[in-house]
Amino acid sequence: MTQTSQRPLRVLAAMSGGVDSAVAAARAAEAGHDVTGVHLALSANPQSFRTGARGCCTIEDSRDARRAADVIGIPFYVWDLAERFREDVVEDFVAEYEAGRTPNPCLRCNEKIKFAALLDKALALGFDAVCTGHYATVVLAADGTRELHRASDMAKDQSYVLGVLDERQLAHAMFPLGDTLTTKDEIRAEAERRGLAVAKKPDSHDICFIADGDTQGFLADRLGGTAEGDILDEAGTKLGTHEGAFGFTIGQRKGLRIGHPAADGKPRYVLDISPVNNTVTVGPVEALDVTALTAIKPRWCGTPPAGTGTYTAQLRAHGGETEVTAELLDGILSVSFTEPVRGVAPGQAVVLYDGTRVVGSATIATTVRRETAAAG
Repeated sequence: MTQTSQRPLRVLAAMSGGVDSAVAAARAAEAGHDVTGVHLALSANPQSFRTGARGCCTIEDSRDARRAADVIGIPFYVWDLAERFREDVVEDFVAEYEAGRTPNPCLRCNEKIKFAALLDKALALGFDAVCTGHYATVVLAADGTRELHRASDMAKDQSYVLGVLDERQLAHAMFPLGDTLTTKDEIRAEAERRGLAVAKKPDSHDICFIADGDTQGFLADRLGGTAEGDILDEAGTKLGTHEGAFGFTIGQRKGLRIGHPAADGKPRYVLDISPVNNTVTVGPVEALDVTALTAIKPRWCGTPPAGTGTYTAQLRAHGGETEVTAELLDGILSVSFTEPVRGVAPGQAVVLYDGTRVVGSATIATTVRRETAAAG
């Protein structure tokens, strides 16, 4: 049984200003819940956040959310969480890149803002649940616990960025869009039928707090400008220079600006980023093959797994699943892949699944590359 089919609840609907959250709030109200809309002001200077195609954090978005709440006929408020967002999401993002890791700010926002700061405040005010427009489902198990599952439509599933939610948070989470097989066009058509002006609003994309989309420039401004370092091959030979290791990600191919081509004429990819000596190591695509990883800071959507288990894993928000075996020992999650995978970077989240059920999420700390690739 999904949570949206339970008794009427006092629901706080997080309304970003986009079409998904507006339709989710409308569905919750239509189901008989006592719904109040809230828009989160996440920037002390909202004009600095990207506008037009965001559906997230700008003044424009707050106005869109207010108009949607008026049409639905629910109370609406704007809550200022800018300082919390800066500390828990923006500063974390910068610190992770400075350490040579690749963070996911949307996942961190769900963990720290929407289902920590927002949910805690909602519960303190007497609300029963927080409603969002995410595509995922909360299922009430036979023993009374809640489970997080993938959305009915895998093409829109967003459970990866919700894998940080624990059982207490799931007990107060509502995702009205997750259990319906509808295309995005159908969601937009529903919004239009409901008279919601956001029906044709473009989807959000990229990172909301980087106004111009220039991640490297954003990081350079906050990490003291450019810091020239060496680009090396796997043998340690200098191939070129860069203007800051923080501007690279594992698996990157474009923008390396290497002075001379590889001996075999094939493209080279970023294999390693070392902020300690400010070097970037590049090599052939085969050297990206990863056979295992360790992950820290695990968060479980229910009881932590015991012993070694077989699961599927997802390694990025829009990535596919891969078969793994995993074991939790002394707070460290060890994951081995049935087949090698590429583009795995420290700082990313690995999310484990048992069928459609989300088992939990952890932050990748180290990776093990296939020996043949490393030897090459």
